[in-house]
Amino acid sequence: MKALKSWKDPILLLSSIGISNIGDFIYLVAINIIVFQLTGSATAVAGLWIIGPLTNIVMKFWTGSFIDYRSKRRVMIVTYIVRAVFICLIPFAPNMAVIYSILVVLSVAKAFFNPSSMTYIAILVPPEKRKRFNSISSFTSSGAFIVGPAIGGSLILLTSVELTLWLTSIFFFISVILLLFLPEHEKIDKETIPTLTIAQVVRDFTVVQKFMMHNKYVSFVYLGFIMVMIFTFAMDAQEVVFTQQVVGLSEFDYSLLISITGVGSVAGAFLLSFFSSKLSLRYMITIGLIMTTVGYVIYAFSWSFSSIVAGFIILGFFNVFLNAGIMTFYQNNVSTDIMGRVTSIYQLIQSAMQVIFLFVIGVTADLFSLRLTIVTLALVMLVLSIIYSVSVLKPNKKSFFREDDVSGENLNVAEKVK
Repeated sequence: MKALKSWKDPILLLSSIGISNIGDFIYLVAINIIVFQLTGSATAVAGLWIIGPLTNIVMKFWTGSFIDYRSKRRVMIVTYIVRAVFICLIPFAPNMAVIYSILVVLSVAKAFFNPSSMTYIAILVPPEKRKRFNSISSFTSSGAFIVGPAIGGSLILLTSVELTLWLTSIFFFISVILLLFLPEHEKIDKETIPTLTIAQVVRDFTVVQKFMMHNKYVSFVYLGFIMVMIFTFAMDAQEVVFTQQVVGLSEFDYSLLISITGVGSVAGAFLLSFFSSKLSLRYMITIGLIMTTVGYVIYAFSWSFSSIVAGFIILGFFNVFLNAGIMTFYQNNVSTDIMGRVTSIYQLIQSAMQVIFLFVIGVTADLFSLRLTIVTLALVMLVLSIIYSVSVLKPNKKSFFREDDVSGENLNVAEKVK
């Protein structure tokens, strides 16, 4: 009973984030349909991919400076409300310019939400519970990947795209209500909050720079993870074209493929949520990364529906191991006092690289072939993954992957007594 009570707040936070994730996926289905109905252009739909990274490049310079000096819980609440309200406004948009403007606002809200939620998790969840929390969080995210589009598709068929968007906003309001039941662990003195100026942003950049210089290995591990994820992002952006034009799958085959991938993710996250205590962080990261990469390599060389399914099940299953492991490593090695700023700068780097990669991949696919481009990306990713895994498994770096669980501390005490 005591153990269950200690999980009350983490479960509320998991529920809040999980419900908002479902809302995100429902919204994603609906907005793609609305944009395509209005324009009939695949390019306009593809533009949805670029709004987020471009917005992040502009916002991430200063979001960390704002977040670190304010209540992370309140920032999360405000971003939920903003997303709920502006999603409701999409059906009233008279043209694409207004829709894209709304999407920019939604991307701005997410730019604030992501660093805030990561920091609030580290504040709310004690170190010994973080690995299990992140494993369960992966399960809820994977579940949202399946449930969200299913609910979205069903609502659109039974009602309309417009009503589906209005109903989606309810998910975010529910997330707000759940957050209101969580404690405010931070004591914010409003008088000490610095004014958000260019000088302040520059000083905060210096703080992040010092962190990266004094924590080179932590920075290497997290930036290495981001680099590998850039490769997956680039391949995912060409997924529809590759599966349909290169491999020859139908739209129904592709939809079924995405569902099967989601099932693989849910299965992996479900097992991980129960057995995460049996795996060290280092093995969660390396096994997750190598096997995810293997899944992409199979996908790159695929010639049929069954071969792509094999690759996607593998990458879907093991990707949750990688994400849960990296998030725990990051939360354990970055102080919550500067986590908002550090996270924002890392995400700024990630967004800038995503935009560059999308452009380069598009040009490369036109000059050569999409098959050759995807195969090259997958093989380079495999080589980088092996190098990265060797660095993670170095015996002298083991202390960076500590978990600080209660049982471990008690064991150390016992050994000292002996």
